[in-house]
Amino acid sequence: MASTTSSSSPDIDSTFSSFTQRAPFSPPTDHANGQTPEELASLPIANGNSSSQPIDNETLSSTPSPAPLTLRSFLLGLTLGFATLLTLVLAYQSNPLWRLPFFLSSLSLFHYFEYQTTALFNPTAATVSAFLLSQNGRAYNIAHTLAFFECAIRWHFYPEVHMASATLQAVYMGLGFMMMVLGQGVRTAAMAQAGANFSHIMRMKKKSGHVLVIDGVYKWLRHPSYFGFFWWGLGSQIVLGNGVCLLGYVVVLWRFFRLRIESRCSRWPTL
Repeated sequence: MASTTSSSSPDIDSTFSSFTQRAPFSPPTDHANGQTPEELASLPIANGNSSSQPIDNETLSSTPSPAPLTLRSFLLGLTLGFATLLTLVLAYQSNPLWRLPFFLSSLSLFHYFEYQTTALFNPTAATVSAFLLSQNGRAYNIAHTLAFFECAIRWHFYPEVHMASATLQAVYMGLGFMMMVLGQGVRTAAMAQAGANFSHIMRMKKKSGHVLVIDGVYKWLRHPSYFGFFWWGLGSQIVLGNGVCLLGYVVVLWRFFRLRIESRCSRWPTL
């Protein structure tokens, strides 16, 4: 049987010859095919009208790196996974210290939802600050740290001290869980519904294009995001079994949100 040898298509050869192939161990470039920034700038981008335009070097250099976002997402996911596993193991062993990793997993999930909801419904604000990991100030971090230590001391040194029967403790803890779920759900729903009208930063002047949302969850709650975090915070302290921090959370969160609401309302007529 006679065999035939096929040659490469000239069109294909000419297409691939336009790409610079990177040799092994060569210096890294800005593209998987090995193009330098200058070569990338000369490549066209097809838009909706099938026309093309070059990419300028300024656009390439001004594009923010996703590294800070991916790093925080990875660390939050790692913390959530490890803390959840540890929670299940300690709970299975009837160790009351399961509350500590549970608190860490709840915080990880809360901060992840803050960014993810922003990215989905208000993408222009989806920056590193949307995680709210360091934007709430020292008081926020101190409060959670004190809650963690109170829970550790309470259940490590005085696990046998109970203020109520086992049934009432279960009801009390169940109430805390429901408060956390309710608070997280309301806050996330508020952020999603407000979309671009939601901001983690309290603005003193009206932003162009801002619309006051008055339907949905905002029809029933004027400040649903505050409502959500307030009850989430209190529910977390109930689950942890913290008495001192529960009282502290009530006072601090109530005062914090009251001052923010009063500050907004005092400036709203001038907007």
